Amino acid sequence: MFDSKVLVMFAFVFVVICSVRVEGRQGARNNRRMQDALNYRQSRFLSLFTFVQFSNQECMGTGGENGTCLTSAQCTQRGGTGGGPCAGGYGICCIFMATCGMTIRENGTYFVNTGYPTPYDGTGSCQITLMKMNADICQYRLDFLQFQLMGPEQQNNICNNDQFIVSGGGSPVPPICGLNNGNHMYIDAGSGLGTPMTLSMITSGPSFRRNWKIRVVQIPCTSIYRAEDGCLQYYTGVAGQIMSFNYDPANGLQLSNQDYGICIRTERNFCGIQYTQCPDTVNNRSQSFTLSGNTGNNNQVPAMVGSTGTGNFCQNDYLIIPMASNVGRPVLGQITSVDRICGGTLSADVTLNETPVRSKSFKIVT
Repeated sequence: MFDSKVLVMFAFVFVVICSVRVEGRQGARNNRRMQDALNYRQSRFLSLFTFVQFSNQECMGTGGENGTCLTSAQCTQRGGTGGGPCAGGYGICCIFMATCGMTIRENGTYFVNTGYPTPYDGTGSCQITLMKMNADICQYRLDFLQFQLMGPEQQNNICNNDQFIVSGGGSPVPPICGLNNGNHMYIDAGSGLGTPMTLSMITSGPSFRRNWKIRVVQIPCTSIYRAEDGCLQYYTGVAGQIMSFNYDPANGLQLSNQDYGICIRTERNFCGIQYTQCPDTVNNRSQSFTLSGNTGNNNQVPAMVGSTGTGNFCQNDYLIIPMASNVGRPVLGQITSVDRICGGTLSADVTLNETPVRSKSFKIVT
């Protein structure tokens, strides 16, 4: 992703050195001495002819932002700001930030609210345009480092005040709102140079202290970090944590009209995956899984399961984990092939007991 080269040359002074030949034995000795002195002086001057070459690698600025290692002149020319030294002091860590009305062309650019880092309390539409840096880009990864918008209304859980909208991509992206710090999205960028995409923050309604800082990374088609087709989220490694959009144990609400895939990369020598419900430390309980099963209090709600196209449960909201099974105990009831899970407890059967769930599929859908 950061692979172009920069060649930095130092200015230097040419020094012309003349040699004198002295005849005879003494002259020969003098000539040798003079030649030795000449070689020594030349070696000293040649050490000034130094070529410093460094790659435009990713770097960490002094403020904590990731940037690209460039020369100072390049950083200024490309619209970035210096974030500290890199490449042993020969370059600077160039940070790129964009806000309303701007176009993003640089890899690793941050999309921030107007007046960042001060929160934004206004209404309207803040849009930026995404442009590929070359034709070999297949995806964009959006990392929500800061993402605080007004949450959904509390009757149907629809984002009718604030919305984050992605338009112009190859796959549809559901609008989201609320609290999404630490979450991410993978966006299909299309083939070739493609069509520019737009990221929009729509803000309306009552006064609210909004803030966002979204890092936009361009993913090459051949990268090992490229997500599979149809995956809005993509996780790597042998362990991690998956959160739904607007997950907030204090007052978060399940967003309506969500339909997307969450994928986990198959790591070497692994053939299955296990999901375990996270503890809800805010409400001092084990429940952190509620899909159409949140009663609004701390009372437990049973898990409900179903199978695609059948069953009495999970017909509206559900999480698809293909061929899910409980870990450590058999699935109870009549359904032997479970792939829909909903309710207020994570389990592959109807129960109040949270149970780790195992599957050999590395893609789930919500």
